[in-house]
Amino acid sequence: MAEYSFDVACKVDDQELSNAIDQTLKEVNNRFDFKGVDVSIKKEKEALAMESSDEMHMKQLIDVLQSKMVKRDLNLKAFDFGDLDTNVSGQVKCKVAVQNGLTQDQCKQINKLIKETKLKVQSRVQGDAVRVSGKSKDDLQAVMKHLKEADLPYAVTFDNYR
Repeated sequence: MAEYSFDVACKVDDQELSNAIDQTLKEVNNRFDFKGVDVSIKKEKEALAMESSDEMHMKQLIDVLQSKMVKRDLNLKAFDFGDLDTNVSGQVKCKVAVQNGLTQDQCKQINKLIKETKLKVQSRVQGDAVRVSGKSKDDLQAVMKHLKEADLPYAVTFDNYR
């Protein structure tokens, strides 16, 4: 009988993130309460850099960005919105860390959750992901359901279905 497998990882789709940023900037540029306000969102390697002219507009910008991320199926647990930093000129900045990949502790926690299901599947850590394999597709789907219902404090995605 064939062996089936999938990977448990934490990945953010770059294209969907770019689309969410573009939609946010488009909405903000058309909103009346943002007329004459400088706002920007820059995508860096593993983070987003957001700038606004005051704290109120920054909070609204974060709210609009989060709503666009949810609409584009991006899990908000994969984003760590940092504190608001105000400089002397009144400009407000916010760094948003984007989580790509799981830490070793997170991988161990996922392994432990999979072992608790007592299903006939094997799990092993492969870098920043966990490979889950088994003979039955039903068992693998049960593992996926269990991980989704576990309410982990970080985002979990499933890929590399074989």
